[in-house]
Amino acid sequence: MTGKRFFIILLAALLLLSGCSTTIPEDAYVVGFYNVENLFDTVHDRGKNDQAFTPQGENAWTQDKYEKKLSNIASVIRAMSEKNGRWHTLLGLAEVENDAVLKDLVARGEIAEAGYRFVHEEGPDVRGIDCALLYRPSQFKVLEVRSLPFDFKTKRGIVFEKTPQEQREFKTRDVLCVRGELAGEPLVVYVCHWPSRNGDKGADLRCRAAEIVHDDILAVEKRHPGINVIVMGDMNDNPEDACMAEYLHGRETIGEMQEGDLFSPFLRMHKDGFGSQEYHGEWNIFDCIFVGSALTDTEAQGSLHILKSDAFHYGYIFDPPFLTQQEGRYAGTPFRTFSGGQFIEGYSDHYPTYIIISQ
Repeated sequence: MTGKRFFIILLAALLLLSGCSTTIPEDAYVVGFYNVENLFDTVHDRGKNDQAFTPQGENAWTQDKYEKKLSNIASVIRAMSEKNGRWHTLLGLAEVENDAVLKDLVARGEIAEAGYRFVHEEGPDVRGIDCALLYRPSQFKVLEVRSLPFDFKTKRGIVFEKTPQEQREFKTRDVLCVRGELAGEPLVVYVCHWPSRNGDKGADLRCRAAEIVHDDILAVEKRHPGINVIVMGDMNDNPEDACMAEYLHGRETIGEMQEGDLFSPFLRMHKDGFGSQEYHGEWNIFDCIFVGSALTDTEAQGSLHILKSDAFHYGYIFDPPFLTQQEGRYAGTPFRTFSGGQFIEGYSDHYPTYIIISQ
């Protein structure tokens, strides 16, 4: 067990011993995000590089494996509902292939009673993976759905590593933007999966992705004054990195927020040693959730606001033992789907994250 992981467990135990309550009020809503790691069906989609996830592909992705994957993800969602005493009202997903896998997921017996519906827009990603949003129509009413495509039209002078030709050919996931109503209040949700860190590169691309989202938030807030804003996703950066702290304007504390800023609940958590994903021995929180100023009045009564998860934090990372690799090379890390190219019947290489909001 790494020193950082030991610190996380010790900190959690101390919080429990200190009497910090994590009881969720009856009128609260769970809002979360989960990178489900390659939720593909077994059929090749024309124009997408998804051949590895077919029965004949390198992953030998059979119907049995697909069904196991669906069951695993549904079981995680159900386990979170049992822990929280309610289903997620909103759950953003990353790495889903298409509408078909989402239809199969929400119909699974483990979660069918939640009555989830989903929002998904097909994007340009070469592998064919997109973002999606599960929602409970009894609680959230969808009014508008948009996709925010990636472009290189920076307003803040970001210097890109890619040549003009490479920029024209570059494709990545769109940001899914869903505007609606929750508890009678306007709410807009952005579900993101920003460009990867392959080769320790892409910081410029992630900064541009953050700039795109932040510009859109300002435009939405201008059209809908007072709207509640939530940004979630696999950002492929930690909360203190430039894309989130500078370009998305994520702030560690509510007190330091100024106009145009977002509150970044997982920034303090990352500094305190928590993690949702591990890479080369380092724990990261790439799976972040941010809220706009309308959700940060924690003393508010009668309007939606974010709740504390303990005395010091506002976020949750769901990392029970069954979601954690218990032995082998990746012991102590999220129980992934594949290891060394072999299907090991795991869940995902990320833990889910979530926040609680209430009136």
